[in-house]
Amino acid sequence: MSNWSKAESLQYFKDKIKEIRTAMLTTYNAEKGFNSRPMGTADVDNEGNVWFFTNEYSPKASEISVENTVSLTYSDIKNHTYLSVVAEASIVDDKAKMKELWNPFVQAFFPEGLDDPKLTLLKLTPTDAEYWDSSSSSMVVLFNILKATITGKMYDEGEHGKIDI
Repeated sequence: MSNWSKAESLQYFKDKIKEIRTAMLTTYNAEKGFNSRPMGTADVDNEGNVWFFTNEYSPKASEISVENTVSLTYSDIKNHTYLSVVAEASIVDDKAKMKELWNPFVQAFFPEGLDDPKLTLLKLTPTDAEYWDSSSSSMVVLFNILKATITGKMYDEGEHGKIDI
């Protein structure tokens, strides 16, 4: 990936997030430490910002208002693909953007729809991103782990690198 253009890196980032969809979002609270929860990705825009719907009054929104550096982790165990993202988070109350990103899945969490007074957007602007991608079947991965164990050589986990967003 080091020889990819910024546009190619961004496209890879967007494609992987769209394939995986659900991330673990980790925020920080001075009293309780780190807090993680699964979040369904609403979109990744052309600048690489990652968007989520959230409750404006949730603990994560409160934590972000104090410490807005967050961690986002996407894991696709089946395809052996992983993304780790550090980002600056902000709460965005933009009804037009909400309407653009709305989908029926969000309705399950916000039954009042776009008129729900708690509904807001969480925008994550990545400051650092890494990927691990072996893109091998589980049998190939298992074979390579066994091969490394038998030969005493280190397991080759596939591609790993920074993503230039």
